[in-house]
Amino acid sequence: MLLRIRVRLPDRPGSLAKVARTLGAAGADVVQMTVLERDNGRALDDFTVTWPAGAGIDRLCDGLGSIPGVGIVGVWPTAEPQGAFPDAAVIGQLAADPRRGALILADAVPAILSADWAGLAEPGADESGEDAALVYASAGGVPGGRIPVLRPLRPRSFTAPDGTQYATGPISSGTERGLVLLVARTGAPPFHQTEVSRLAQLVGAAETVLSGSGIRLATG
Repeated sequence: MLLRIRVRLPDRPGSLAKVARTLGAAGADVVQMTVLERDNGRALDDFTVTWPAGAGIDRLCDGLGSIPGVGIVGVWPTAEPQGAFPDAAVIGQLAADPRRGALILADAVPAILSADWAGLAEPGADESGEDAALVYASAGGVPGGRIPVLRPLRPRSFTAPDGTQYATGPISSGTERGLVLLVARTGAPPFHQTEVSRLAQLVGAAETVLSGSGIRLATG
């Protein structure tokens, strides 16, 4: 299985090598590394690793915790997006089947953002947003299920009272009230700003492709 590991570490030569060696010694195989931020001599990095299915992560966490200056932010299961350039692949799928564009986007985003599920939601009729409704959900989500207030309608991340982490990407076209692409994960850190920006870019690219075809983002 695949795991996403988010760590803070010193932003200096050799730090990444120490983390990679430690992951390897614990039995993990690094398949991807992403730098999320650098600031004041510290870095925040995501590692995607293969890990034996059913194996505990204690030795992995113990190994990382033994490296001076390294802090574990989160470890959670993830899925591998299809293709070497998953964002571009999704846009290609939208162009090939624009009538299902919004559904294709919602189904693809969980793997891209290491999330549990994603869905299309109507933000509600009034400014309170309390009547927001989930009109479509990928595997793992439940259409019609309870969702948080989605306003303000802008790309953002937030943590729900139950601890679920959410990211939102408003879609300017679609139903009469508009749509929001809602992404959720549990047992994981909040969505980083780079992930929110990636979500917003995906939505923007999808809207450009689909509006160019003259077909609205549709949920059916």
